[in-house]
Amino acid sequence: MRTAVIGGGAAGFFLAVNLKEMMPEMDVTIFERSQHVLSKVEVSGGGRCNCTNSFAQVRDLSQVYPRGHRLMKRLFNVFDHEAAYKWFERHGVPLVTQDDECVFPAAQDSHAIIGCFLSLARQYHIQIITATKLQSLTDVSSFDFVAVTTGGSPKGEGLRWLAALGHETEPPVPSLFTFTIADERLRALQGLVANSAVTHIPGTKFRAEGPLLITHWGMSGPAVLKVSSYAARYLAEHDYQASLSVNWTGLPEAEVQMALGEMTFRQPQKQLPTYNPFGLSQRLWTFLLQRALSARSSVRWGELSKKDMNRLVNVLTNDSYQIAGRAVFKDEFVTCGGISLRAVNPVTLESRHVPHLYFAGEVLDIDGITGGFNFQAAWTTAYTVACSIARFCRV
Repeated sequence: MRTAVIGGGAAGFFLAVNLKEMMPEMDVTIFERSQHVLSKVEVSGGGRCNCTNSFAQVRDLSQVYPRGHRLMKRLFNVFDHEAAYKWFERHGVPLVTQDDECVFPAAQDSHAIIGCFLSLARQYHIQIITATKLQSLTDVSSFDFVAVTTGGSPKGEGLRWLAALGHETEPPVPSLFTFTIADERLRALQGLVANSAVTHIPGTKFRAEGPLLITHWGMSGPAVLKVSSYAARYLAEHDYQASLSVNWTGLPEAEVQMALGEMTFRQPQKQLPTYNPFGLSQRLWTFLLQRALSARSSVRWGELSKKDMNRLVNVLTNDSYQIAGRAVFKDEFVTCGGISLRAVNPVTLESRHVPHLYFAGEVLDIDGITGGFNFQAAWTTAYTVACSIARFCRV
């Protein structure tokens, strides 16, 4: 029996290795369109590969999978984050869980994951053919099973041959990207981080929290990447032109009002720039004071008028910026959209239109927020396909 894995990548290698472990007699070939394999794994997580998450802070999978959470909940019964953690450690890759619940190789190097996959591929005699772009089942007609793990297709061209076979598709658009903000005063603060920010797109339910990084093009960090994931389709439909509200403190408006009120009572003679009760960096605090109060940004706490107080509270909790587009860099590694989940069997991930054709990874309309959730989706769907093929062969 022979299986062709079209696309390679994280999902492709994970599928191939697990299928060989389940069925040593299976002949498995990976077809990779580029010259190099696992290049996306190599650069992920800043070169460290955030390979999964502890899910300790996840109450519902819809929090971390804006698209595909229902299917992921079902498939977690087959292979979840705990199974992934054990799998990598069992295969010689010790892992470590950070304070933010992100899981990385203990070596803090993506090559620990890459080396594991390549070593197992050699051990199991998995053939790897690079620089080969396949877009037709006739190219793999000699194989008994075909698994498509081609990843995201931002422009949609990689989905056309699959759509021609009858598969429903969801229009692909980028997800997990940073925002260009055309505010020179803000961008002058590049490198500063607000550790507990909340971002919100006004008029929608799209909201995220976490560290926010000010860059020389605008904003980045988890608070931005998460909201870009939640609002991926909305932002695409609006040509990446939208308002963005930032709560720099991460606190409710009433708590901010109370904290500022206490400052006017306890430290009335101190000037505003000399102390802030929210742990913001001095440069950011000074910037926000000037943004809210302009020429009055250096008055004493006891000199704040009611109007001053309201303006300051508003800037701290509901600061408004205009998104002028996605960042100019090609830093989006995730695509929202792909093969519609209606086109696959939710138990086996086999095509409903072509027998013995399976899908795993980002080619499916499943995507997650930043934090290791997309790699977990790759492991879960790939393992499910490996189980499905092995189970079919044993019947």
